[in-house]
Amino acid sequence: MRRIYFDRKSMKTRLVTAFIITSLIPIIFVNILAYYNTSNLVKQNVESMTHANLEQTKVSLDVWLDSYEDILFQVYTNDDIVELTDKINAREDVANDRQKLRKTLQGLFYTKDYIKSITVITQSGVIVSYNQLTSSTTHTSWMDSLSMPKEELYRVISSDNKTHLIPTGDKVVFGSSSCYLFHIGHRIIDYKNVKKQCGIVLVSIDEKLLEEICSSTTEGGLNFLIDGRGHLISCRNSEQKGRRVFSEYASEIEKKSVYESLARKTGIVGSGALSVYSAYDEKTGWCIIRAVNQEALIQGMHQQQSMQIVIVVVSLTAVLAIMVRQVAKMSGSIKKVVKVMGTAGKGDLSVRAEVDRDCPTEVEIIGREFNLMMDKLKISVEKQKNAEIAALEAQINPHFIYNTLDMINWMVIDKDEYEISNMITTLARILRYGISNSNGIVTIKEETDWLKQYIFLKQTRLKMAFECHINAEPEIMALPIHKLLLQPFIENAILHGFEGADGNCVLQMDLERDEDFIKIGIRDNGRGISKSLVQEMNQGIFRSQDDRNHIGMENAITRIFMYYGERAGVVIESEPQQGTFVQIRIPIIEESGD
Repeated sequence: MRRIYFDRKSMKTRLVTAFIITSLIPIIFVNILAYYNTSNLVKQNVESMTHANLEQTKVSLDVWLDSYEDILFQVYTNDDIVELTDKINAREDVANDRQKLRKTLQGLFYTKDYIKSITVITQSGVIVSYNQLTSSTTHTSWMDSLSMPKEELYRVISSDNKTHLIPTGDKVVFGSSSCYLFHIGHRIIDYKNVKKQCGIVLVSIDEKLLEEICSSTTEGGLNFLIDGRGHLISCRNSEQKGRRVFSEYASEIEKKSVYESLARKTGIVGSGALSVYSAYDEKTGWCIIRAVNQEALIQGMHQQQSMQIVIVVVSLTAVLAIMVRQVAKMSGSIKKVVKVMGTAGKGDLSVRAEVDRDCPTEVEIIGREFNLMMDKLKISVEKQKNAEIAALEAQINPHFIYNTLDMINWMVIDKDEYEISNMITTLARILRYGISNSNGIVTIKEETDWLKQYIFLKQTRLKMAFECHINAEPEIMALPIHKLLLQPFIENAILHGFEGADGNCVLQMDLERDEDFIKIGIRDNGRGISKSLVQEMNQGIFRSQDDRNHIGMENAITRIFMYYGERAGVVIESEPQQGTFVQIRIPIIEESGD
């Protein structure tokens, strides 16, 4: 007997292991899902706040530039300035007219902070400027910092009636001071003749205005400006203002790398993880870039995750302790039942499982069912012993029967009783077929041949009181079938169906193939069976009675389902005085090669 190792693969170990696995997986999954959901929510909030910040910066930038465009408008529409530029273009008194124009510009100079210079370039190429960068009236210190010459600058601005935004150029140095400038320009308009080219005017603004606009909304990050051609317009603490930091054909990945590099070099955003966002300003054509340090956010998320892990571990430990205690109690009850079962397995059928209130409901059911099974087993053992005794008493040596029938057959032949000899020979074949391996498998041809011999004996005994027809499709004759499976139905039809029947009695059996099944129909025109009895028989109910024919059918039906399982089917149809039809349907089995 195989020994049972409770400690190696006990139910306790299996349940605890299954609990740990089934608990950990959902908890870990939920924890990860919660972490990522929280991360996504925080990320969405950060992105929402960042986009709001960028929109606020864009609005502030547009409002401030609009205010400086008002100064520009006052210059390029000023009638005095138009008149003086006409005189300078006419070369009447250039030195005097230039001085007057400079004083006019001086009157508009201090209307706004961060204006460093107001410059007029006439159509004839004369430059008149008032600025804080140099005392010269004919030279502008910022002109050399631009990436385009004066002639191109004039051509671009005077080509239309739009305000032009000139991006930040190189650093402008004047004395011990320096600054970066960006410019807004427009052509001078004489409303008496709007198509006349008088000149252009440029207002030069300190780039610190842009830094302040960006810095006013940069809590927790850094905002800076870059134009569409890759020039850095404004960035706090950066020495690359006015320079091109990437090609206008650069990919988004390359641009993002440049943005991160610029932000880190300022020293404002630290060295932690950065997130970079951008917004496009249609008015200026500039991109507003925001770099945000996410290190604090990531650390907060890690702390939250660590806290969740601690809570999960503590909770799981507490639940596991309770689980182990309950499983130990339940496994103890099961061990008691298993011990009793082991004793019964050794042959002691008097043992019974003790069931108390502390047992789990399932263990209590197992114990009660075991006790019931032992009671039934004890009764079955007693019946089996009685059956074995009866079988021993009824046992007859098959060879004795064959030899005796053979002796009788020769005695009959000596007296020229050939009909009786045929019957004896047929009977011997029937007995030999039935006794030898009665549960074996034969072909349908062998089974039908045997049935014909059996029916021959029945017809002889009853003096041909009935006709019998066996119709089998040739292609199914080699298919396998269990021996003696159909004989009880034939016998029932002959002895029960034809008994007391009037007229010509006919028994017909049809065998045919129906896909993967063998379909067998046995029909007689005998006296039939009552509807109630047919209904009970189709439900598997066979009443105990002296008529042993129905008992044979019960055994035959039981054998069919035992051999072929639930795929098999037996249906009985009958009407009193109308005959009986039994339809049998069995699956085709593959015969083993033994």
